[in-house]
Amino acid sequence: MRLNWKSLWWSIHKHKPLLAKLIVLILLFGLAFRFLSNKQSEIFDVAEIPHIEKVNTTKPESLVSVDLLGHGDQIPKHEICDIFTGDWVPSLVSPRYTNESCNIIESHQNCIKNGRPDTAYLYWRWNPRDCMLPQLDPVKFLKLMRNKKWALIGDSISRNHVQSLLCILSKVEPAVEVYHDADYRSKRWHFQSHNFTISVIWSPFLVEAAIFEDYNGVSTSEIKLHLDKLDKTWTDQYEGLDYMIFSTGKWFIKTAIYHENNAVLGCHYCPKRNLPELGYDFAYRKVLHNVFKFILESNHKGMIFYRTTTPDHFENGEWFSGGSCRRTAPVKEGEFKLNPLIKIIRDIELEEFEKAAAQASEKGLNLKLLDLMQLSLVRPDGHPGPYRHFYPFAKNKNAKVIYDCLHWCLPGPIDTWNDLIMELVMRSGQN
Repeated sequence: MRLNWKSLWWSIHKHKPLLAKLIVLILLFGLAFRFLSNKQSEIFDVAEIPHIEKVNTTKPESLVSVDLLGHGDQIPKHEICDIFTGDWVPSLVSPRYTNESCNIIESHQNCIKNGRPDTAYLYWRWNPRDCMLPQLDPVKFLKLMRNKKWALIGDSISRNHVQSLLCILSKVEPAVEVYHDADYRSKRWHFQSHNFTISVIWSPFLVEAAIFEDYNGVSTSEIKLHLDKLDKTWTDQYEGLDYMIFSTGKWFIKTAIYHENNAVLGCHYCPKRNLPELGYDFAYRKVLHNVFKFILESNHKGMIFYRTTTPDHFENGEWFSGGSCRRTAPVKEGEFKLNPLIKIIRDIELEEFEKAAAQASEKGLNLKLLDLMQLSLVRPDGHPGPYRHFYPFAKNKNAKVIYDCLHWCLPGPIDTWNDLIMELVMRSGQN
């Protein structure tokens, strides 16, 4: 016998209206409870999305999407953007330190103290196009690096960089210099309360080299470069380091005689000598190959960055022929052309790194590319220029001075490099 629900409901509604209302309320409450339960489940599913961050992906730039609602709506479940592609945007935030708050800045990079009149170059921040890049948090960074050892290995740009990092961290704890070499080019600092050390290791070629020039780059003879002998200045410390940033590049453009197996192979730009011209690109490729070979064979479990060479911004000549950098704001992408000699260096770096990275991945080594070219190329305003010197135009506004369009003012755009490094360290989970 089938129950006639319509007749039953009509009878209840006609003779017992209060009971009918009570039934309706119970039904409505049940529907509401079911709806809220489903929404709560959906909210918890979304809240779990960030945990996918722990999953490794071969293409960190890509988006992993999921159809949460079942009707084609694509919602990003996890995003790791390309932090090296972006734009400099105006910022109202003051620099993280000043030339007065940081006593580590060398006079050559102390643009404000040396009388640079404009300060607009300090008020820009790097903005990746697909995400936000947080500033390096010095408190968090020092906690992560407790009992760790860092080293930046390379030329004067590495020294420029390490000073930027130390100035930021010294807002929390002063860095104490505990070592320097005879020429004050290699140095080490210690953060005592965190047992954390940062070193800059002077090794402009990363291989053994006899260099005959003064602090201003004036040479008295050709450089003697041993392409097959890595510089012990850094190899002897290598195993004891937890984090390293290697870089080189521009020094290879200098005149040099190349040695291998204790014999002279040839040279780069030595017209007065009866030697074959091999070119700096030959030497650079060989050296990078040997450096990456050493890294791959070491099985070092720390985090290793290779920083690509960075641009200079000389216009209307080179540093020795009246070149200058007078711009006071970033330029648009493509407006400033890369020096063709540096372009050759960059191409070799990317090719050699790509080969090494494939092998490092197979061996489980943590080798990262720190490619700062794009964000640096559009900042011709960030160099000391004439203010490498103390008030260069104080006595004569038309004085002829050598411009520094290679190194970076401190504070300045180079401070952003540390934000990028912090982001890569956090992504790796290796701390």
